[in-house]
Amino acid sequence: MTDTTDTHDSVADDGQKRRRFLTAATSAVGVAGVAGVAVPFLGSWNPSEKAKAAGAPVRADISKLEPGQMVVIEWRGKPVYVLRRTPDQVAGLATLNDDLKDPSSEASAQPGYIEGDGRAINEEFLVMVGLCTHLGCAPKFRPEVGAADMGGDEWLGGFFCPCHGSKFDLAGRVYKGVPASANLEIPPYSYESDGVLLIGVDAEAA
Repeated sequence: MTDTTDTHDSVADDGQKRRRFLTAATSAVGVAGVAGVAVPFLGSWNPSEKAKAAGAPVRADISKLEPGQMVVIEWRGKPVYVLRRTPDQVAGLATLNDDLKDPSSEASAQPGYIEGDGRAINEEFLVMVGLCTHLGCAPKFRPEVGAADMGGDEWLGGFFCPCHGSKFDLAGRVYKGVPASANLEIPPYSYESDGVLLIGVDAEAA
């Protein structure tokens, strides 16, 4: 009589190896797909992850950030969006005031030295916490002008929260008629030099 045990075990081993390979390959493709659509995270200089979680300041070199480009920096476990706005994007902010809930940011979280429509120390660079003021989702950067799903021709670019549809302009100011009640938060920050951002230290104390 022929012993089929070894043959059966061999087939089972081959099947198990094949399943493991397919699982690994699928996972790798999934990770690559996510990385392909993500806004880049900017590597920060010091401190350690533990120190950042405790609230230590974070330095980042933004000197190579191109006009219209945004990067994300982690600070205190939160995503901080840094957007280098173009002159046209800055100029368009004042035209939106009638469409916003709090155009002057009177009821929004931001340092006292942050003023004006641009909500920035240097109007070219927007620095804000990337968490929706409704339920804390991460709004997506949507710079496309006139995108139909963002409100037609009135949309001059900004941030859209996919969780419940809140919209913010390119200064993080919230539009009327959406769930979020306040503008996106501006963290304390300052500049060590023209191209080095320091998040977590107020400009007045730097």
